[in-house]
Amino acid sequence: MKDIMNMNVKKIAFGAAVVFFANFASAQTLQDGINSIDSDKFAQAKTNFTNMIATAPTAENYFYLGNTFLKQGEPDFASATENFNKGMAADGKSYLNKIGLAAVKLGKGDKSAIAEIQKIVTDSREKDAEVLFRAAEALTLFENNNSPDLAIQFLNKAIERASKKEVPAYYYYTLGDAYRLKRIPGDAMTAYDKALPLAKNKASVYTRIGTLWMAAQQWQQAKTSIEKAIATDATYAPAYKALAAYDIKYQQNAKATQDLINYTKYADEDPYTQLEIAKLYFTNEDYANSKTVLDKIFDKVQDPIKFKLRAYQLYAEGKYSEAKQAMDTFVSQAEKSRVQPADQGLQGLIAAGLAKTETDAAKKSALTTESQQKIAIAKAAKDETMKWDLELANISGGGAVSQSSVDAGPTNPTIEGLKQKVAANAQDSDSLFKLATAYQDAKNWNGAILTWQKMIALLPDWAPAYYSQGYSYQQAGNNDAAKIAYEKFISTVKPADQEANKQTLAYAYFAVAYMSKDSDVAKTKDYLAKSLQLDPTYQDAVKLNAEINK
Repeated sequence: MKDIMNMNVKKIAFGAAVVFFANFASAQTLQDGINSIDSDKFAQAKTNFTNMIATAPTAENYFYLGNTFLKQGEPDFASATENFNKGMAADGKSYLNKIGLAAVKLGKGDKSAIAEIQKIVTDSREKDAEVLFRAAEALTLFENNNSPDLAIQFLNKAIERASKKEVPAYYYYTLGDAYRLKRIPGDAMTAYDKALPLAKNKASVYTRIGTLWMAAQQWQQAKTSIEKAIATDATYAPAYKALAAYDIKYQQNAKATQDLINYTKYADEDPYTQLEIAKLYFTNEDYANSKTVLDKIFDKVQDPIKFKLRAYQLYAEGKYSEAKQAMDTFVSQAEKSRVQPADQGLQGLIAAGLAKTETDAAKKSALTTESQQKIAIAKAAKDETMKWDLELANISGGGAVSQSSVDAGPTNPTIEGLKQKVAANAQDSDSLFKLATAYQDAKNWNGAILTWQKMIALLPDWAPAYYSQGYSYQQAGNNDAAKIAYEKFISTVKPADQEANKQTLAYAYFAVAYMSKDSDVAKTKDYLAKSLQLDPTYQDAVKLNAEINK
């Protein structure tokens, strides 16, 4: 659009150009920018505020542009600081830009910024509702660096000041966000309820209510609220992001992928928004789409988070040396507060992958020790970003199963036909079942493992998929992963279904016992007893029981 504008300006008289530009710029308002940010249209918001600066280079307009860089999925502290400094140059007393610069410090983990923000508000004499609001907003922006109590105090004063005219809806839903940080869901819901009648776009509030229900693990209420948001405004991008989180929670990967396609459709092409989409695809185990999106914007994004995401993708492809290099780059460039237990867990998995092929005994031992220590950090933090034990089992068994390893295995017309059906409808459980079975019949064990995994993602409570995946792992020679899958089968069979699954349960218990006999005798004895209780005539279990109890 900028190029088109420039071309038009060159073709018309100077006076007409001035009128054209003034009319264009006047259409850009603060509320337009706020609405764009709330809709995850960050590129649109940046254009909006840039045009406002072009017309009126005020301290306030520089603040709003800088603040946009803080509110995007991954904050761009450098660009935010640049604009806040320009705002200070325009007005050395600008409370808003002082708050912005303090917010940057807070986002980077410097909690002395909380007292700094409090002093700025005191210096302002608390007369301006906007200063109070932006101070509160800064204190709620960052998940690990915030001060919700102070934010609530400022927000209540901002609401009081604004009530003489009209309280913006976002004052109330930011108050709700502050109560969420304090883990007081009742007060958060009350604040959202107050925002609802004031909001011009109620989808914004319904989405927040939905994610609040999700945080409280009230999943049905969450889905209802998110569906209300979409019914209210089918183009409101954050609602689809929330719905994707819901579907990922329920391991409905195919639905989550469609949610993310919709989110991409209604958000905008801002590189940082695309980075957030790449992260969500990865969380959804959709590595191909994650890589496609990241490749597209990698050079456009300065945030070191891109190296972490690249490391996860390279790890998933079994490229451990390259993954280590990417992860090392992330750790060296990122603020220390941004390195999470999951990141250390990933470093541990990468070390395990490198240890597998290391020929130097001392280096192999060091890598193994590093792997154990760093994965322990992730597990101690109860982090569930990765299935740590299963990932380790996959590494010891030859690496994670990838689509390329499946494609390199045996195939036949039946498999190819079923692949087309699954590609056309990823939620076709009947075709997935038939495809997994066809892979097993063809002894393409990687194909079976991956397809059973897709079935598990679609139907996480359907126990037979875990049993079949365990069998496929076992046939592929990955006993550690097989044990994990068999144990998941055992724990997933419902009490009412145990009689019908008696024989398969007996074999699953025996398989785990047999594969544990050289490493955990107590577990072997326990599982053999359970196997024989289910089927006293099972000869393999009888024989192993006799050997183990000599």
